[in-house]
Amino acid sequence: MSVLEIRGLHKAYGGIQALDDADFVIESPGLYGLIGPNGAGKTTLFDVVAGTVQADSGSVRFGGQDITGWPSHRRALGGISRSFQECRVLPEESCLDNVLFAAQPKGLAACMWQAFTRNNAHRRRVTDEAMRLLGLVRLQGHAHTPAAQLSFGQKRLLELVSVFMSSPRLLLLDEPASGVNPALLEVLSDFICTMYAEEARAFLIVEHNMEFIMALASDIIVMHQGKVLERGSPQAVQASPRVLEAYLG
Repeated sequence: MSVLEIRGLHKAYGGIQALDDADFVIESPGLYGLIGPNGAGKTTLFDVVAGTVQADSGSVRFGGQDITGWPSHRRALGGISRSFQECRVLPEESCLDNVLFAAQPKGLAACMWQAFTRNNAHRRRVTDEAMRLLGLVRLQGHAHTPAAQLSFGQKRLLELVSVFMSSPRLLLLDEPASGVNPALLEVLSDFICTMYAEEARAFLIVEHNMEFIMALASDIIVMHQGKVLERGSPQAVQASPRVLEAYLG
């Protein structure tokens, strides 16, 4: 059973064809890179998989189940989590509260359950896990610091920690290395590798930092003009004439 199956996705915005028969399969957990020139359709693909945008045609299957018509919250509950190009944190809340908020089940039923129960043991477990993850990205000392006081790179790391608190099976990371300084890039890479080693999941990572993604991912998917142009190992993709032409024009 494949983790993610993208079949014949099309999405147009007016006269712009953002996805044009995009088609690929992620068969198993692993670290996958999704690269391509600006305008290749990478973020639109993420939006369609996450359910924030509906494709004009085509299908999305997750864990063998057709989720094409599912809304985004149902996909999130089913195990799909994502980060964004623009870093999204709660600036006035502490780092710990940012992570704990991400861990809260969403929806009316969950809110009612939380209102009528006081499961302190569960809260302690969640808090302990949040602190553990903050420690892995060297933010444990900032647990009670408002997120607004962090550097941009630290905010990126905080967002990434928050993504993991829902225990996803598929992570869509949209340019996690963007704006992160070299020292924190190493922390970021180590964190992703640690989380994959702890539990086999599928990571699909959009990235423009070629050095970062080629060292991190073992399977690279290249998009161009809304479709998959090439796929293979980092070495094969970097040597591909078609990929070089797409990037250099």
